[in-house]
Amino acid sequence: MTLATDAPTTPRATVEKPRPRPRMLKWFIIVGLLLTLMVGLLVGFNSFRAMKIAEFFANNRPPPTLVTAAEAKSEVIPNLLNAVGSLAAVHQVDVTSDVSGRITKIMFEAGSTVKAGTPLVQLFDGPEQGDLASFKAQATVANLNLDRAKQLASRQFGPQATVDTAQAAYDQAQAGISRTEAVISQKLVRAAFDGVLGVRRVEVGQYLTAGTQIVTLTDLSAVYANFTVTEKDSGTLKVGQTVRIMVDAYPGRKFEGRLTTIEPQISADTRNIRVQATIENPEGILKPGMFATTTVVLPDKPAVVTVPETAVDYTLYGDSVYLIAEKKADDGKTSLNAIRTFVQTGDRLDGRAVIVRGLKAGDKVVQVGQLKLQSGVAVAISSDPAPQIPAKAPLN
Repeated sequence: MTLATDAPTTPRATVEKPRPRPRMLKWFIIVGLLLTLMVGLLVGFNSFRAMKIAEFFANNRPPPTLVTAAEAKSEVIPNLLNAVGSLAAVHQVDVTSDVSGRITKIMFEAGSTVKAGTPLVQLFDGPEQGDLASFKAQATVANLNLDRAKQLASRQFGPQATVDTAQAAYDQAQAGISRTEAVISQKLVRAAFDGVLGVRRVEVGQYLTAGTQIVTLTDLSAVYANFTVTEKDSGTLKVGQTVRIMVDAYPGRKFEGRLTTIEPQISADTRNIRVQATIENPEGILKPGMFATTTVVLPDKPAVVTVPETAVDYTLYGDSVYLIAEKKADDGKTSLNAIRTFVQTGDRLDGRAVIVRGLKAGDKVVQVGQLKLQSGVAVAISSDPAPQIPAKAPLN
């Protein structure tokens, strides 16, 4: 018996995805187009703005910078050798006495000018004057005895031995006179040469021992300038070369003399050589012991290129100048531009610097106004003259 029958099976319903609506798709497309348009407009605007800014700066260049220019010159500059030294007197002594004694008279004024042989100090010479009178009396008697002995000997009334004894007595008396006169002359101190006296160091009544300084005596008609140069420069020195000196007491004034002595040997410690020049001092204003800046005039060298010293910019990276060059534009107009040019400098003298390499004669460089410049900028040359270099640098 059949209990159940198979029930008919019903098919499952399939789930279908919802299809997008046509209106929503249209909105997405419109928004995408709008965003693309906005991005394009923004990029275009930025490109247009950058182009206009570049065009603005290209057409609106700053005006040329006003500078003062100078021309590089070819000239022969003095060949000088500079050194430092000190002055010394040609003749200078400490006046002293050869013998000891009490000062009885001082016959000079401190700071006065005296001639050679002028009496300065008198020491007590009473005993020596008495000895001199005694020896003169002995000489007189000895001379009479000598004449009498000679007369007797000539008549053969006296022996020759008597003549010899009388001659010896007379010579001894004369020697005593000479010795006493020498001692007396030592008691009178005189100036050894023409010169100027210094500060007096003694007083009347003072007992002066031999060798004690009385006063200084200095001849100021000429002075020595003593200085040293290096071994390298010693080969350029010759006796007779012109030497100029400057001292702090008379700024700006130069005194000229001649090179008179070159030490024949070089110091093994410093590798320097001592040199001495003689400077005429008719006014007596140069004093021994002064510090002196010396300059030896050497033979001239070939002509070199020079520029004003203010035109050179000295830096740690090297020395340079701003070279003024002409630049021709596309429209045919010319302009002046300052180009930084590195140079090699040499000596500096009287406000001008020697350019060893980097410039040639006739080039124009910026003399005043470098602080406002950069390499390649346009410049205009001012007609105003450059300011004068002060003879002495300001202290403040």
